[in-house]
Amino acid sequence: MTEPVAEPAGTERPTGPVAGPDGKLRCPWGLSAPEYVAYHDDEWGRPVHGDQAIFERVCLEAFQSGLSWLTILRKRENFRKAFAGFDIPAVAAFTDADVARLLADAGIVRNRAKINAAITNARAALELKEGLSDLVWSYAEAEPGQAPRTLADVPAQTDGSKALSKELRKRGFVFTGPVTVYASMQACGVVNDHLEACFARIR
Repeated sequence: MTEPVAEPAGTERPTGPVAGPDGKLRCPWGLSAPEYVAYHDDEWGRPVHGDQAIFERVCLEAFQSGLSWLTILRKRENFRKAFAGFDIPAVAAFTDADVARLLADAGIVRNRAKINAAITNARAALELKEGLSDLVWSYAEAEPGQAPRTLADVPAQTDGSKALSKELRKRGFVFTGPVTVYASMQACGVVNDHLEACFARIR
């Protein structure tokens, strides 16, 4: 989900909760750049429902692959404009001309494979009788596990994300490996990986 900001040589990044300027304890990545604060406090780990909202997060996590999440956050509004607000039928109807338009759009990540993946995934989402949101949420744990105490306790993937990844690929989705899927599950609040002492977990 996040790529920590580079630290000066010899500086160790904190792995446990860190107090922000307001005195509230946060996951350490939530204070690593100003753009992360609002995302950490108000979005990440909060339950998100609805096919369009889930589709947006799945797409953005795929675009993030190999890049900093901060890059995606800063380009998020550009992505929304470029991809018709992540309206699934609209993106599913994109043509080669749209791909060319997107490849020329400096406001987004211009990666042909990832652009094509968004279109492919929109078309796959249209075929889901239960809808993308219900499918993703069907992989939520009935009983949440123990809250992580440090970043070392936060996994990159889980059995649940592996199972959902396999199901999505079976349904025609691409760029949905278990790590990317787990990041999407975190972003949509399907799992809550805020640290145990983080104010955003218990507020």
